[in-house]
Amino acid sequence: MLARLVLGTSCRAVLGSIEPALGGLKSRWGSSQHFCSTLSKDVTYRELKNLLNSKDIMLIDVRNTWEILEHGKIPGSVNIPLDEVGEALQMNPREFKEKYHEEKPSKSDRLVFSCLAGVRSKKAMDTAISLGFNSAQHYVGGWKEWVTYEISEKKQS
Repeated sequence: MLARLVLGTSCRAVLGSIEPALGGLKSRWGSSQHFCSTLSKDVTYRELKNLLNSKDIMLIDVRNTWEILEHGKIPGSVNIPLDEVGEALQMNPREFKEKYHEEKPSKSDRLVFSCLAGVRSKKAMDTAISLGFNSAQHYVGGWKEWVTYEISEKKQS
């Protein structure tokens, strides 16, 4: 009971500190304890590689389009810039398909967000969770880590 009380207090503190970054979006459950249980939804390189091979996720790259054109992207990812994520996840399926050339994910689908180094993807994940996408995660290492591992794996082959 004491551990739950302490955890609840620290979660409220964390929630209070990130609410401004969410642009006023709040957890749809209204419970900071549930929101905090989603804070550690980090995906590693190996986990992402396995998820992509299983085709069990939608990988959303939230970098700006020019970044992807200039530096490349993780194969199979869909580009939805960070400032469009909230709106995109609330589009009707037809509009989503027209704009992003992919089926719109349902709230129960597994989403993984990526960016350059994990900062914007964390914001996108928080936005998705606040909109009810309970299985949202983010790839902490981002493009920088992905490309480093991919180069290393190719050298070993």
